[in-house]
Amino acid sequence: MKILNMIATAAIAGLMVFAAASAQAQEPGYWQKIQSRGTLRCGAAVAPPHVMRDPASGEFSGAFIDLCKEIADVVGVKAEVIDTSWDNIVAGLQADRWDMSLALNRTPKRALAIAFTDSAWDYQVSIVHNKANPKIDGSWKSLADFDKAGVTIAIMSGTAQEQILSTQIKNATLLRLPDNDATRLALMSRRADVLVDDADTNLLFTTKNGEDWVTVLPEPAIAKQGVGMGLPRNVTGADLAVINLLFAEKIAKGEMKASVDKYVKQLLDQ
Repeated sequence: MKILNMIATAAIAGLMVFAAASAQAQEPGYWQKIQSRGTLRCGAAVAPPHVMRDPASGEFSGAFIDLCKEIADVVGVKAEVIDTSWDNIVAGLQADRWDMSLALNRTPKRALAIAFTDSAWDYQVSIVHNKANPKIDGSWKSLADFDKAGVTIAIMSGTAQEQILSTQIKNATLLRLPDNDATRLALMSRRADVLVDDADTNLLFTTKNGEDWVTVLPEPAIAKQGVGMGLPRNVTGADLAVINLLFAEKIAKGEMKASVDKYVKQLLDQ
């Protein structure tokens, strides 16, 4: 009788495993769910020239907005861009408020929480300051040089660079602000002495605002990372391949650089 009970228990356990596996096999995948809904929801936080938002119309544009639309076209659905902030761009993805986070720096800390595509663009951080600021020595080249008591550093809250500076800055004051416009306003109004941000975004600022501004590419680098898309943690390699193959082709053909250059020119011509 004991042997029969053991056999019965094993059979029931086997059926349960088979049923669970069958249910899992029937569970629609990442792209299948998006196709069923008919829209690809892309969470977007402003970071020119990758993600831009017209303050008057609310319309989004930029190199990574175009990528969102191209991915949606490949999958056969419409693209929906959802406005968010850098503080919420990962949490919103985890909460299923959107399917993909745009123009997200690939960092180890974020990779613990979400999945990443391959990089579509390279990212590094630069430092901008007014050349006439008496607090700043023109010979400074490293982040440590700027880490002085009395120096205020403007930075966007929730960004990769904020995470890095939060651990490295010991003496200067970090002024955490919600968006791109607020950080630049703080610098121009002298509320902040220094701006630390994506080198592409900083280049736009210094090019448009005359010769009063100095850009420093710090040595050693504050950060050099890839920029890709964030996806839910449970996506498969096959799911990621849909985007990675698209990125590889666009990079090889020079289309990604041409897209970024187009939006840089558009911003400079405004």
